[in-house]
Amino acid sequence: MNREQAWNLLCEYTQSENLRKHALAVEAAMRAYARRFGEDEELWGRVGLIHDFDYEKYPAAEDHPLKGAEILRQRGWPEEIVRAVLSHAPYTGITRDSLMEKTLFAVDELTGLITAVALVRPSKSIHDVKLRSIKKKWKDKSFAAGVNRADIQEGAADLGLELNEHIGIVLEAMQGAADDLGLAGIKT
Repeated sequence: MNREQAWNLLCEYTQSENLRKHALAVEAAMRAYARRFGEDEELWGRVGLIHDFDYEKYPAAEDHPLKGAEILRQRGWPEEIVRAVLSHAPYTGITRDSLMEKTLFAVDELTGLITAVALVRPSKSIHDVKLRSIKKKWKDKSFAAGVNRADIQEGAADLGLELNEHIGIVLEAMQGAADDLGLAGIKT
């Protein structure tokens, strides 16, 4: 399955521009980590792109990502991808065994926090976001309250990284995809 097929699947099930941008942010982070770990960047990118493809239609925990896994299997997607999608949601009971699965879990919530930090900047530019800005907002539990900070910490630990290093890697990946994410900043 190639990237175009992954993108088409995402767009078939996800109409929300924000959810599509989240998928692109996770894709960018997954690709960055694949390069870092010497893994298959295309495979990891596809997993990041489709990990939440079913969320808009099936947002309830009893459905997402289980319905998505069914759809992927019906369409012949490799089990390695299906398992990674299932493992990113702790409540499925699917353990995160592979490095790809651990990385998907580690970057998923963090991309949301970084996006929120960028959007409150006057410039709306991710290029103006620094690690210290993210750490400051991290401490404010009312900021991006839906972001599970414990999951981010657990994900970094599972990758054997300090939290600051993990945040820096994901921030840099997202900065590289700023235009696609709609985070290049406002033009004045």
